[in-house]
Amino acid sequence: MTQKFELIAKTFMGLEPVLAKELTQLGAENVVEGRRMVSFTGDKEMMYRANFQLHTAIRILKPIKHFKALSADDVYEGVKDVDWTEYLDVDKTFAVDSVVFSEEFRHSKFVAYKVKDAIVDQFREKKGTRPNISVTNPDMRLHIHIADVAPGKSECTLCLDSSGESLHRRGYRQESVEAPLNEVLAAGMILMTGWQGDCDFIDPMCGSGTLAIEAALIARNMAPGLFRKEFAFEKWPDFDADLFDEIYNDDSKEREFHHHIYGYDVDIKAVNTARMNVKAAGLTSDITIAEQDFKDFTQPKEKSIIVTNPPYGERISTPNLLGTYKMIGERLKHQFTGNDAWILSYREECFEQIGLKPSIKIPLYNGSLECEFRKYQMFDGKMKEFRSEGGIVKTEEEKRQMAEKHRFKKEREFKKRLDEQEENEVGDIRSFKFHSLERKPAKPREARDSRDSRDSRNARDSRNARGHKDNKKPFKKNYRRFDDDED
Repeated sequence: MTQKFELIAKTFMGLEPVLAKELTQLGAENVVEGRRMVSFTGDKEMMYRANFQLHTAIRILKPIKHFKALSADDVYEGVKDVDWTEYLDVDKTFAVDSVVFSEEFRHSKFVAYKVKDAIVDQFREKKGTRPNISVTNPDMRLHIHIADVAPGKSECTLCLDSSGESLHRRGYRQESVEAPLNEVLAAGMILMTGWQGDCDFIDPMCGSGTLAIEAALIARNMAPGLFRKEFAFEKWPDFDADLFDEIYNDDSKEREFHHHIYGYDVDIKAVNTARMNVKAAGLTSDITIAEQDFKDFTQPKEKSIIVTNPPYGERISTPNLLGTYKMIGERLKHQFTGNDAWILSYREECFEQIGLKPSIKIPLYNGSLECEFRKYQMFDGKMKEFRSEGGIVKTEEEKRQMAEKHRFKKEREFKKRLDEQEENEVGDIRSFKFHSLERKPAKPREARDSRDSRDSRNARDSRNARGHKDNKKPFKKNYRRFDDDED
């Protein structure tokens, strides 16, 4: 029977329900939503799949110890109590990431230093030497989260970071325009609409093409991890290369996509960038990118959905911001009847210029900006006539969501930002029941070396097959195209 353990998936504020649903569909157990995170349980295969297949996770953490601390010395002793020889060798490197919400521990870097000191001191005492720190490319990434649970008492969660580089860095983005939409947020927006590839998809202000590409991955049920060069767990002593290769090559859940995705932008530079990214993702047969101003948008011939992220006047502006939103409303009203449009934006005055009544408003953060994601159901004629003919303006689920208390802060301001220490990617882990983790002993070095020598199944060649176009091993379909020097 495979060993199961606790895991944490971090995400952006507002995407927790979407991530929880993804995890449940993936087969995770004990799925519990938190603040910018979802906790769950699973085995090694589930951990690999969560990294590889989830669209809305930023990183996957594996807790190894849960303890309380009153001081920096308590943190030091709590970390030192772990047998680090199970996870690290003296010739390996490691890095420590820390997140702190505490009156006692005010500086996250200080906490990271205490964790580092505890680990290296243990190695010096046991081995007479120590592993080194590597900030850029460590063999092991650690994460510690500290939050006050009572005055003078903090709760610490010590985790292994199984992802490494943030999972929003899919690997298909060759270039980007100014202020590109985060891939995880884009995927979350699409999943919130309920779209699964059942009609055409349009982004009339596509920028670098992120929404279009994420839509294609969702429509075909393709794993976002297909384009990644590596995950942190591939460097772990107990990494199972055969198991991960099996997961990587399993395309049994992928599906056909019988509609099309369109991305338009008025900026030719953005158009060229989006085309480059679409080509890198191998999705040119599903996505068409073209130069077109939204003011020239006309009624599509096929049933369609619009999901878009117009300029807010913050990182990207436009000469006439309010005029742009007024134009968006006019185009939707006269040239998108019979379809639904979803718009993410930041300023209330911008939404007011659209001049249409949304059926649902969803609070979302785009970086540090507190935005709203609004749905507009476009129908011909007056609402009274639309309803009399059986049209539904709000579904029962939308009514339920809009009726939730505290959905929006009272007198909320659209210009409110997150504090620097509460950036979305840092996230917040709430208390959860901790299960002790009994690790199986790692394979002897000789056995791992033997595994590494097998040309067809070792991790290094698997990575090369994913990362080099000219590798002769046909790992999967031709849509896995990316270069070694990409970000």
